Amino acid sequence: MAEVSTVVQQPPEFIEAAAKPFITQLQQVTGELKEADLSKVYGPQFTAGLGALTQQALGKAGGLGAYEPYLQQAAALTGPTAYQAYMSPYQQDVIGTTLAEFDVQAQKGLPALAQQAISAGAFGGGREGVQRAEYQAASDRNRAALQAQLLQQGFGQAQNLAQQDYLRNIQLAQQAPALAGQQISALTTLGGLQQSQQQAQLAAQQQLAQQQLMQPLQATQALGSGITGLIAGYPGSTQTQTQPSPTPLQTALGAGATLAGVYRAFT
Repeated sequence: MAEVSTVVQQPPEFIEAAAKPFITQLQQVTGELKEADLSKVYGPQFTAGLGALTQQALGKAGGLGAYEPYLQQAAALTGPTAYQAYMSPYQQDVIGTTLAEFDVQAQKGLPALAQQAISAGAFGGGREGVQRAEYQAASDRNRAALQAQLLQQGFGQAQNLAQQDYLRNIQLAQQAPALAGQQISALTTLGGLQQSQQQAQLAAQQQLAQQQLMQPLQATQALGSGITGLIAGYPGSTQTQTQPSPTPLQTALGAGATLAGVYRAFT
């Protein structure tokens, strides 16, 4: 009686003994990864916040508007009465003293007129009176011109001071935000460097946390790779299973069924 053989290949027993705990370990590790709290690895604690220097820069942003008071002061110096605030408080005293001295010097010229009238034999006459009147009129004109000159000089000085103050306020209005901007820029640059350094440290900590989370799986995968290499190096054993051949009755029944199928096909 013929027999049918079945060939079954199985890995060596030591490989099979290592593979069983590997599968258990793999299932355990993957289960732990599913239940892991990923917020401990990808949470906001690994994002660097604004440093003290950057916050200081933000606090100084208001300095960019420091030009406003200077512009207001400059605007106040553009009106027709702007000069008044810059008039010398001693101007009237100076004018009064100067005019008093002028009057004294003018009076000193009267004796000379009298002496001329006496020499000409016209003392006390109309000719002397005309000369005195002309002298006084000229003196008054000179006095008025001197007073106007002093007033104009004081006005011009006040105007110049007001103009200088106006230009100074304009310059301050331009410089104030520029200086504030430079300071903010420097603080922002230093704050950015500080934040970058902190972010690099947090990134290293995050990588370490990720590595710690994945370490069991990586170790398990390394074990699986080793087992796979062993299976490739050891093809395993071969087992043969034999089964009894069909009986004559089974053979005849099979042949009959085949012939019956052929007959039905032709008829």
